[in-house]
Amino acid sequence: MRIVLVILGVILAAVGGVLAYRSFFIEPHAAIVISGAEVREVPNMARVAGGLALLVAGAGVAFFAALRRRL
Repeated sequence: MRIVLVILGVILAAVGGVLAYRSFFIEPHAAIVISGAEVREVPNMARVAGGLALLVAGAGVAFFAALRRRL
């Protein structure tokens, strides 16, 4: 059971990392901010935050499943 949880945690962390990376760097940006001095694009921060949350949750599951606990 522990091995399955470690594998699922690593997969979840990998999916979250890919989602955050693609949302922040690759995918089209969500909004354009126009000010007096410049025009800049802003990434979809909700998807970035969701990807980072998946990354942290998956890493936590994998880490705590891999720990040996004394009974």
